[in-house]
Amino acid sequence: MRVASENSGIPTATVGVWIDAGSRYETAKNNGVAHFLEHMAFKGTAKRSQNSIELEVETLGAHLNAYTSREQTVYYAKCFSKDIPQAVEILSDILQNSTLGEQEIERERGVILREMQEVETNLQEVVFDYLHATAFQGTSLSQTILGPTENINSLQQQDLKDYVSNHYKAPRIVLAAAGGVDQQQLVELAEKNFTKFDGKYTGEIPTLPSARFTGSEMRLRDDGMPLAHVAIAVEGAGWANGDNIPLMVANTLIGSWDRSYGGGANMASSLAATCAKTNICHSFQSFNTCYTDTGLWGMYFVCEQNGVEDMVYYIQQEWKKLCVSVTDFEVQRAKNLLKTNMMLMLDGSTPICEDIGRQLLCYNRRISLQEIEARIDAVNASNLRETCLEYIYDKCPAVAAVGPTDCLPDYNYLRGGMYWLRI
Repeated sequence: MRVASENSGIPTATVGVWIDAGSRYETAKNNGVAHFLEHMAFKGTAKRSQNSIELEVETLGAHLNAYTSREQTVYYAKCFSKDIPQAVEILSDILQNSTLGEQEIERERGVILREMQEVETNLQEVVFDYLHATAFQGTSLSQTILGPTENINSLQQQDLKDYVSNHYKAPRIVLAAAGGVDQQQLVELAEKNFTKFDGKYTGEIPTLPSARFTGSEMRLRDDGMPLAHVAIAVEGAGWANGDNIPLMVANTLIGSWDRSYGGGANMASSLAATCAKTNICHSFQSFNTCYTDTGLWGMYFVCEQNGVEDMVYYIQQEWKKLCVSVTDFEVQRAKNLLKTNMMLMLDGSTPICEDIGRQLLCYNRRISLQEIEARIDAVNASNLRETCLEYIYDKCPAVAAVGPTDCLPDYNYLRGGMYWLRI
């Protein structure tokens, strides 16, 4: 088990446990179990009831939280620096000694089903789930984090216990902290409290399930909806891939825009300037989602029915410009913006703690800001064009769309827009 921290000398701290296990490690039969387990963690242990956990955390003035992603599960606490020993002890208790009671499991089914209904009203989440479902079809990365309704209704106590015994192992766990924290104290607390986590597997050691990108599409047409929500993406690079930094710069170069933010025709992002002038969309955002060995690089946009075809055209024109005609001036602007965004994202103990936990799982080390800056500075127009040619130009995209999508061109047209025929 790895222990890492960053001491900033402030009176508060964030301490958390990062586990290399998420929905990607599930099968079709138990999809949703990692998220279900995260819900069950706070429902009582062998020595603490749910009420006593809540009362103890409230008494400390602390916050206890958790979340599940496709590749990681995280449990963390925000508290005063002096309360770190108690926070670590609570975290270790809920992770090692959860009772996973039958009554609590039955009660939590309803909570998760309500959460699923809430997610279904967030159309951006829905579109991204569809995008994963079509882009990584036939692999575990296509599954949703919450799982299908039938799984939520059928998962039993033994399924939860099996998942813990198969995946919650010391080599796949990081104890991270940031704020007013002492590394030596944190190591001693880990040795004292996390005694049940070892590296021994009773059966076969789980390996990372392979992912396979498939250029394809998924559309849910509903002409009763006022706006179309569309995502289009190509396969990106994994966390440790050197091409990730140029793709991040390219992603920043395309940028994001929202009609409600204002901003006119002189905006630095040419796509944003086009949208401000023509008013063809409500908002768009470029994204670069990374996983261990693959990723999704693309664009999500929201627009009215009659703007969909034009929006797709302008996006693909911008992508092709990245591959053949982007200038050093544009790249330098995007690099400066990317560095600023990265600095702002590390403002506070919780984001720093998240950065430590995620990087140790992804890279097996903490990458300093200076190193990331140096990597960004090394990107120029020439190697950005090379990287974009490799990942974007003439590639089959994955497309997901919800709403009045009849104006979204057919897949062959979209595929044809990924390259230029020029003499």
